[in-house]
Amino acid sequence: MKVEHYNAIMHKQMSRRKMLQGAASVGAIAAMGGIFPKQVAAGGHSAVRAEILKIPGVGAGSPTDADWQKVGDLCLGPTKERVAEGEFEGVELTFMGLNNQNLHNFLFRGFLKPWEAYTGAKINWVDLAQADYNPRLQQAIATGTVDFDLIEMGAPFEGDTAGKGLLDEMPAWVEEQIEADDLVSYLQAPVGTWDGKKYRVTIDGDCHTFCYRTDYFGDGAIGGASVPKTWQEVNAASKELIGKEDPLTGLPAHGYLDPLKGWGGFGFYFLENRAAAYAKHPSDPAWLFDPETMKPRVNNPAWVQAIQDVLDLIEAGAYPADQINADPGTTGFQQFLAGTGSMLMWWGDIGSNARTSDTSVVGDVVGFGINPGSDRVYNSQSGAWENTYNEAPNMAYLGWGVYVTKNVQGDEKKQKAAWSAAAHLGGKDISLWMSAYPSGFQPYRNSHFQYDEWEAAGYDRAYIETTSARMQTATITRMLLSNRVSQVFFSTTQLPKMNWRRVMLVNTDLLRKSAMPSPPLGKRSQIRLAGTVRSRFTKLHLGFDQNVQTAGTSGGLTLSS
Repeated sequence: MKVEHYNAIMHKQMSRRKMLQGAASVGAIAAMGGIFPKQVAAGGHSAVRAEILKIPGVGAGSPTDADWQKVGDLCLGPTKERVAEGEFEGVELTFMGLNNQNLHNFLFRGFLKPWEAYTGAKINWVDLAQADYNPRLQQAIATGTVDFDLIEMGAPFEGDTAGKGLLDEMPAWVEEQIEADDLVSYLQAPVGTWDGKKYRVTIDGDCHTFCYRTDYFGDGAIGGASVPKTWQEVNAASKELIGKEDPLTGLPAHGYLDPLKGWGGFGFYFLENRAAAYAKHPSDPAWLFDPETMKPRVNNPAWVQAIQDVLDLIEAGAYPADQINADPGTTGFQQFLAGTGSMLMWWGDIGSNARTSDTSVVGDVVGFGINPGSDRVYNSQSGAWENTYNEAPNMAYLGWGVYVTKNVQGDEKKQKAAWSAAAHLGGKDISLWMSAYPSGFQPYRNSHFQYDEWEAAGYDRAYIETTSARMQTATITRMLLSNRVSQVFFSTTQLPKMNWRRVMLVNTDLLRKSAMPSPPLGKRSQIRLAGTVRSRFTKLHLGFDQNVQTAGTSGGLTLSS
């Protein structure tokens, strides 16, 4: 969809929320990763922050391009302190990024229009769907041909790009402008670095959160008296809802919404949600694979159980029709926010969209909680199940960042322009707006958790406090780019399905040890181990996508290594 067409539609459309229920009253923000202080002062930014949080206002419908431009203009202060008006006249930059849900690049355009007008630079855009992103980037990496100056990219690709010399090192003035010391702990270095050099302007922090419909659960509700707390209860409730009527829309009721269609490699995180509580034993820091040998654990009984849970719901007929073609974008935006289904695991976009998007009808009846646990957990060390309750919330991904490529090197004016654009998108104030409104991005700064700011903007304070508190549980599984694992994966690239390169999810104890250097691996060891891991991971990932979609309803599922 072209930007101008999207804007026209947004101005003219009648929202489903207005049709079904009028203005919503319960909002939620995105959950972020890392341990953070309870309160961090927002400093002298408070006036701008209060003003931008009113654009367009909670409950006022979806923001438009005019709103994005207004926010971008109000947040130009740090740029004007470092760049003279018209300083980049004649400079053209190419920016490659996503167009998911008509967000990401769509917002960047709006935010950067005031920046273009002030600096004189011009930006050309390369818009990619989620499923097309990996192939496009991998082509550039494989050939060493980079035809863009800025890229919206996830941290797991840093080894492929920075490791091959495809990125430009961040200047010190950019780090100062974006106030990088405000980032939550798990997004600090080594994230965004390679060989001690910094490359990333962080614009996002990721964590999957359990979303549910409050009108489905409670005394006399169709889903039961209480919200499911375990995956066993989630499946049981989903089966019980078959044949019942949705209390909001009057359409067929449904329980948990698993995405059964691949999503360019990123769909694997949603299987992780189910598997984490089964596979992440409290005494073992690893659960995706053995850290020493890189042998995948994805075919152990815990992961097989997670996949079997999905197959059981397929066999029972618990999913909406044609769920086999539903990817995560469908389950989050076309189903849950649109009033289909009662439970979902997703990034915080659901929270920020529930009450601020024209297409959401669930703003009054949406609740959020910690990821479901399990009544039992698999111990990979002993090779046996243990009948004890286990929680292991999934910190899916390290979020998006903006990177500048080697293309700008040798042209100081273009280089400064590219970094100035990146710094504008990663600024402290603009990041708060992106966390609060539909954007594709979630809180990632300590300053994002100023509860009074959210409450004044119209969000529910109790939810914000609960969200931040739950992130401090010691059992959270996290993404860690350890030095040794990074050497193995990132020095010999070309894994077709990049989500397997997310490396290793660990608990808080191991995260604290991440700053400790790991013994270097020799080049031959890197290549030999990486080759084995690539072949296994590619087969396992592709096997999962295919098996879930074709296994049908017969018996259990086993993935071969």
